[in-house]
Amino acid sequence: MNTVTVVGASLAGLYAARELRAQGFDGRLVIVGAEPHLPYDRPPLSKDFLTSDLSNLLVGGAAEAPLALTDTEEIGELAAEWLLGVHATGLDQHARAVLLDDGRSVVTDGVVVATGASARRLPGPWPAGVHTLRTLDDARALRADLAQGTRRVVVIGGGFIGAETASSCVALGHDVTVVEAAPLPLLPQLGPDMGAFCADLHRRGGTRLLTGTGVAGLHRVASPHSHSHSHSPGHVTAVELSDGRLLPADVVVVGIGAAPNTAWLAGTSLAVRDGVVCDDGCVTSLPNVVAVGDVARVGGVRAEHWTSATELPRVAVRNLLAARTVETVTALPYFWSDQYGSRIQFAGHRPADATVRIEEGSPDDGSFLAVYEHAGRVTAALAVDCPRPFMKVRRELRARQVAAV
Repeated sequence: MNTVTVVGASLAGLYAARELRAQGFDGRLVIVGAEPHLPYDRPPLSKDFLTSDLSNLLVGGAAEAPLALTDTEEIGELAAEWLLGVHATGLDQHARAVLLDDGRSVVTDGVVVATGASARRLPGPWPAGVHTLRTLDDARALRADLAQGTRRVVVIGGGFIGAETASSCVALGHDVTVVEAAPLPLLPQLGPDMGAFCADLHRRGGTRLLTGTGVAGLHRVASPHSHSHSHSPGHVTAVELSDGRLLPADVVVVGIGAAPNTAWLAGTSLAVRDGVVCDDGCVTSLPNVVAVGDVARVGGVRAEHWTSATELPRVAVRNLLAARTVETVTALPYFWSDQYGSRIQFAGHRPADATVRIEEGSPDDGSFLAVYEHAGRVTAALAVDCPRPFMKVRRELRARQVAAV
């Protein structure tokens, strides 16, 4: 294998590049990135990045220093060709080439698909003041809007991004409302008992939480410089709910999930179903093509978590270099979230019919460890500001999973 192309220059792509060199690949390494930035860390975008001193904002194309995942020394050691600010538009499986939107193509022997996911959007035109929060440029735009004085902020979606953004906006002194279509926030991830705790976190933190209602549309006011025949989207003024209520808004953040970036793979024989379908070793149906990160559906599961993006590449690269599946993934799902001064940590698998039990502390006190049980066994754990007991359970779950493989 003389050339390997990593398509995607974010966390999973960088880790794949590191693994290629660490596992002995000394050929041509090409890294394609749709954004103009070198790899950067996304979790802080909804937290520290929004609440940091705006005077520290760096100018230019570089990622802010605290977000950077690599440095000049490592870039030199990787000895990769970085093609940044260009999108992959296709994979020619017969010519073994990655096609780019600037007309170039990269002929390659192996491909690591690490194109991640994009924020889902509400249908229709978006007025000014409406944001998603997925990329560094998204965060810069939202941060600039939040710097205009006290804002009425409506966050659509009560998942992790929505909750963290709401928490950051409250900390900045804004008036914040979260709209969640489900009866409770984070129901799929945490279940009803812990979802109720997260609802209380919002309320205690100073956020209005409206559940059980969706969004019908966005209201706007025309720009004062536009004419009656103009198609200018104007600026958002309110969010209309599906029950008819209007929420006044100066800033709207849409946090309704993410869709894997797989459109560029249309026309290939790759199996694509809510992500690139892989076996348990990140190996796809095409020879010498593996997938990692948010875009990869590994063993039937697509996990949009930081730990998945950092742990899958080692296995994927080993299998790519071996040209077959010689190792399978044993990583235990893990994620964390910082909301209203509390750190929430979760590890394991939560079956839909699992029961939850408080193992230590109390939700009333805001510090506790809860375990999820199914068929007489602990399958997952959730902790709020209870790190040491949580780490013990996480290690036990991890050891059991590795032993089962």
